Amino acid sequence: MYLNQLELRKIIEKFLFEDIGSGDITTNSIVQAGAVSHGYIISRENGVVAGLPLAEMVFQILDPCIEFRALAQDGQKIERGMVLAGISGNVRAILTGERLALNLLQHLSGIATRTARLTELAAGNKSRIVDTRKTTPGLRMMEKYAVRVGGGYNHRFGLFDAVLIKDNHIKIAGGIRPAVEAVRRLCPHTARIEVEVEDVAGVNEALAAGADIIMLDNMTPERMRQAVDLIAGRALVEASGGISEENIRAVAETGVDIISVGALTHSVRSLDIGLDMKDIKRR
Repeated sequence: MYLNQLELRKIIEKFLFEDIGSGDITTNSIVQAGAVSHGYIISRENGVVAGLPLAEMVFQILDPCIEFRALAQDGQKIERGMVLAGISGNVRAILTGERLALNLLQHLSGIATRTARLTELAAGNKSRIVDTRKTTPGLRMMEKYAVRVGGGYNHRFGLFDAVLIKDNHIKIAGGIRPAVEAVRRLCPHTARIEVEVEDVAGVNEALAAGADIIMLDNMTPERMRQAVDLIAGRALVEASGGISEENIRAVAETGVDIISVGALTHSVRSLDIGLDMKDIKRR
C-alpha cells in the first residue's frame, strides 16, 4: 500500500501538536538550546519492524537538520538488542519527538509482527490473510501499511471503495437478493459485491443473487469446508470472525480464499522498542 507523504505529514503534525502544545516544558527546561547529541533506536524483543520512515518524519518535522539513519528496513525480522536506527542532531527536537516516534514504531511493528505470525501459521495454503476496518481512527493508512509490511493484504480501505453487505443491511433490505439488487442498481459494473452469511442457507441465497465474494461469518472449520464445497469456485470465499493463532491453520485448510482478522489491528500488542541517548555536545 502506498503511503501518501503529504497526508502523512499532516497527520503527524496533528499528533505532534496534541503532544507538544505550547512547548515541551521538561526538555526545554533541562536541555540547553543548541545542544546536540546522538542516540539509537533499539528493539527490546524479537519481531518484525514497521514504521521507520514515519519515525524519521516525526523528527524531520521538528528539525529538518536531524540526521536519521535507518539500519533496518520495514518488513525485516528483528531480534532483541538490534539497533534499528541511529539519530543525531538537536537534543531538544529529538527528546520532544521521542514518544510520538516510538509510539508509531512500536504500534506498527506490533501489527507487522502479529501479521507475520498468522501468515506463517497459515502457510502452505492458498488463503490470504487480510485486515478489516477495525482500525484506530486516524491511523488506518498506517495500520494497513503495517499489515502489508508483515506479509498480509488489505481488505477495503473504507466504506467508499468496496461493497460489503452485512447482516443489518440484509435485515433492512428484506433479504440477500434485494440487498444485492439494490447495490447493483447504483454501483459501477466493475465493482465486486461481497455478502456476509452465517449459514448454508445464506450461502445458497448469496450464490443465487450472484454475489462475487461470500464471507463466512463465525462458522466452524467443518461448516466452512462444507460451504467451500458448495460454492465450488463460483465466488471467492472469505472466512471471518474469531480467527486466532489456535485455529487459523484449520481455517486455511478448509480451502477459503481469504481470511480476515480484525485482531491484526484492533487489539494488537505493541512491540517493545526504545531510544537510548548518548553524550551531549554544546555548540
